[in-house]
Amino acid sequence: MTDCRDEHAICALLHRYAELVDSGDFGAVAALFTDADILIGETVVGHGAAHVEQMFRTMVILHADGTPRTRHLITNPIIEFDGPDRARVRSCYTVLQPRDGRIDIIASGRHHDTVVRAGDGWTFASRDYSLLDFTGDTSDHLRSGPSTVPS
Repeated sequence: MTDCRDEHAICALLHRYAELVDSGDFGAVAALFTDADILIGETVVGHGAAHVEQMFRTMVILHADGTPRTRHLITNPIIEFDGPDRARVRSCYTVLQPRDGRIDIIASGRHHDTVVRAGDGWTFASRDYSLLDFTGDTSDHLRSGPSTVPS
């Protein structure tokens, strides 16, 4: 049976993802997706940690401090359980980046995830990266266009 501890643990997983992306630790980000499908819409474009790590290393610019110089804010999580060990999660993200003495919003969108219980915690089973709603200037964040934002 699920309870508020499960909801808390799932939210902590979402927040850990953001923290790891912002620290530039793409190996640790990838570890959150060890057995997960990566989707664009309903199409699986990759699977597992190696795919996720390569995706981030290929697309995200790391600056001299070893980070992407971003702050990912994860908000509005809606968690719907499909039994005691599986849930669908919808959340919003906003990506901030400093530029010319100000902080810009460079991307905003939604994540649609499936998470599963793994041992004492939760892990990603899938994530849809197609739900980018708004894009600002990502030129200091991404090597490729905003249609491939791994936020």
